[in-house]
Amino acid sequence: MQVRTRHTPAFGVARLLLAPGEAVQADYGAMLASSFGIAVAPARASSRGKPRRAVFTAPAEGGWVDVAPALPGDVHTIELDGMGGWCVARGSWLAATATVRTDAQWPGFRGLFGADVGFLEHLSGDGALVLACCGSLDVLPLETGELVTVDPSYLLAYSEQTQCRLRAVSPQLPQSVRTGEGLLLDFAGPGQLLVQTRNARTMASWLGGNGGGR
Repeated sequence: MQVRTRHTPAFGVARLLLAPGEAVQADYGAMLASSFGIAVAPARASSRGKPRRAVFTAPAEGGWVDVAPALPGDVHTIELDGMGGWCVARGSWLAATATVRTDAQWPGFRGLFGADVGFLEHLSGDGALVLACCGSLDVLPLETGELVTVDPSYLLAYSEQTQCRLRAVSPQLPQSVRTGEGLLLDFAGPGQLLVQTRNARTMASWLGGNGGGR
């Protein structure tokens, strides 16, 4: 799969160029358009039984699929090489090649979330991974020993070799490992951080309250 982006950074769209018979996983509600003949099948269901991901498969002559985030912002592509994975804010990936997988039991999250389902998911494999930003994207490369603190609401992703620690903003504030509320993330290099410049939860609430939610 090849990825071509347009309308960035404010209203990013990713065009997924598929070889004959190639399949791609994508957010079920993110498709804008596709070339004729693209087959669509639900990949898995949410806890309410509604499809969340779909598999788009190109016909014999190949084709394309256009996907876009629900919120205004950039789109960014990570090329996974089969060696190391990425930790991604839950719900922020738009599309991935069929050879990219979500690792639900990745051991690196045990120190952060224990047995709970946290606000991050781990993806690995070989191929392209398309992420949806809220706002624009900042890429923060960390040198060895360099320290950075990030609010979880603004974190998009980080490379798995980056050291990460989760801590409370204050013992007096409510905290949730499912959403990141009341928490901060401390990172230590080497590694790379991807940070979005807007708070996705706040933006979704604002758009919903003003009739602009999807």
